[in-house]
Amino acid sequence: MLAGLLNASHLMPLDALPDRVGDYSRAAGLTGVLIYVADLGRQELHLLTGPGGPPPDTERDIRIEGTAPGRAYQYGRLTPATPQRGRGDWWVPLVDGTERLGLLRVRSAHDDARAREDVDRLAALLALMISAKRVSSDTLARLTRTEPLTLGAEMAWNLMPPRTYADGRVVIAASLEPAYAVSGDVYEYAIDGPLVHLTLCDAMGHDTAAGLCAALALGACRNSRRQGADLVAKGDAMETALMAQYDERRYVTGILATLDTRTGELDWVNRGHHPPIIIRGKQWSRHLKCPPGHPMGTNLGLPSTVCREQLEPGDRIVLYTDGITEARRPDKSVFGLERFTDFLIRGEAEGLPVPETLRRLIRAVLDYHDGHLQDDATILMCEWLGPALDNTHPAAVLTGLPSRDHAPLDPESSQS
Repeated sequence: MLAGLLNASHLMPLDALPDRVGDYSRAAGLTGVLIYVADLGRQELHLLTGPGGPPPDTERDIRIEGTAPGRAYQYGRLTPATPQRGRGDWWVPLVDGTERLGLLRVRSAHDDARAREDVDRLAALLALMISAKRVSSDTLARLTRTEPLTLGAEMAWNLMPPRTYADGRVVIAASLEPAYAVSGDVYEYAIDGPLVHLTLCDAMGHDTAAGLCAALALGACRNSRRQGADLVAKGDAMETALMAQYDERRYVTGILATLDTRTGELDWVNRGHHPPIIIRGKQWSRHLKCPPGHPMGTNLGLPSTVCREQLEPGDRIVLYTDGITEARRPDKSVFGLERFTDFLIRGEAEGLPVPETLRRLIRAVLDYHDGHLQDDATILMCEWLGPALDNTHPAAVLTGLPSRDHAPLDPESSQS
């Protein structure tokens, strides 16, 4: 099954994947495989269909909240699709690395450890194939959208890395709303040997020009970093690019940070932005203090100061934009910093996977504002686990990575 799919993948468009999976999965005793991908806002799962269309009476769209497949997606668990025991019918997380792409609905002629191992390996291969082909697939792009993207959002989502990354040293997760209308917020992380680079930018305005400004700033940041620039030089390069293009008419605030995973030392520069938050011991949080420089593009001449914080294993660094904490409801009330940090701490204490905590937090922010945000709301969170690259079990738990030992299925799920 796996060898056939892998060989076929070299010359196969994504549209053909559902039918090819059906052809090859029968070799492993799988009688039915459906591929569902999550939408951009992480609210629904949508069926990927091939030229032959879906089987009769197949559900095309599934809500994540309040459904059995939604629970499989939220927690990363192999979950029974039917209540009958002894029947091989499961919802299987579809995960590339630690990025949650969606689910498989798999029916098997067998219900044993070997069948679950085959299903697990199939899901891993399909996730890799979908990720490799999605940059060239408009089919997938349309499927993951429940509404049209603005031009700024189209640019932003093609600039940024996946929303989740983890290895034995760090867990990184990000979230951004409004997913279909984001304009001036962008985030980035990059792994450079033992170093982890973190960047969060908030461009002036809420229009297409803000998206162009953010794209220029992020491009300048990447370009200078990959030429060996330090934190101060990266900020200067971003300012130089903005000044050359806009001549002080537009600006970008941001946090530029580097974590040394060997020691837990976090260095950062504040360019006119909200300072990072540190969450320690699942109990308390505080802002990190650092004299801010001026926003990039304003040419005010304030110095850029590199500040340092010694992290402890398990510390979480949270970068965010003001759309999270300061967006106001019609009655002028705000979601607020205390509510924001309490939500993060509570999610960690409850043992939720980090991506799920951020997904729920964004939903809470949207609900608080009746589903309409006046400003971009972005979070970039990084937890330092320690220096050991191969100590991956904590990272797997934190990201809700599907268990490879096929331990107990989700006992609370009994509905299809």
